[in-house]
Amino acid sequence: MVDFNFKDRYNIDDLIEIVRLLRSENGCPWDKEQTHKSIRMDILEEVYEVIEAIDFDSEEMLREELGDVLLQVVFHSQIETEKNSFNFSDVTNDICNKLIVRHPHVFGEVSVESSEDVLKNWDSIKKETKGQKTFTDTLKSVPRVFPSLLRAGKLGKRASRANLDFKDADSAFQSLKDEVEELSEAIKSDSTELISEELGDVLFSTVNVARKLNLNAEELLTRANEKFISRFEKVEQMAVDNNENMQDLSPKKLDKYWNKVKADK
Repeated sequence: MVDFNFKDRYNIDDLIEIVRLLRSENGCPWDKEQTHKSIRMDILEEVYEVIEAIDFDSEEMLREELGDVLLQVVFHSQIETEKNSFNFSDVTNDICNKLIVRHPHVFGEVSVESSEDVLKNWDSIKKETKGQKTFTDTLKSVPRVFPSLLRAGKLGKRASRANLDFKDADSAFQSLKDEVEELSEAIKSDSTELISEELGDVLFSTVNVARKLNLNAEELLTRANEKFISRFEKVEQMAVDNNENMQDLSPKKLDKYWNKVKADK
């Protein structure tokens, strides 16, 4: 058993110490084996669970999931502490400095009149501090590991800062229709490579339409996924109510059930 001071209430310093002990010589075998890469997906999963807590409007769930995200930050920091690279204090110092630098209207003499002014200043300062000299640099800085719909939206938004954008949602929608037509022609060619390219263009164009409508494509697809599950469940229940097995039904019969579910909404 490790030497630890049990308390009725713990703070961030205690969390840092607990993680240190877990990775110490007499700590947990699993925790000691972990590396940045071995747990790289864990932090992503925890963030998604935070989002789910927000969607459920659950304060209890949000509190727990935020703690799980914080654990990931402390854990990764501890790995670097053991390498004498940086520690959790350095992480907090860096983010504090970043917030101060990027809010000159709060911590400096810069004047702003709206949130739009704040965002413009933020982008300008971010570009300067990260050494981004061109608009292309800002596009390349969008992480490739982002969900593709989310990344496409950010790429379009950043491209718009260089005035490379659609005039409005109608023009973006027209571009989508053009891409769909090109996809239709590609399908006729029976070329997998061409079809893949054009289908990708359709997806990217769809994101642009959403962006010009001030909608988030990632969130829209999430809702569509849930709607599909809900409708599928109702179709399956209809089959069960009629003593039928979905796998035995013809496409025509399934379409009939599906259309009825859509009509009932």
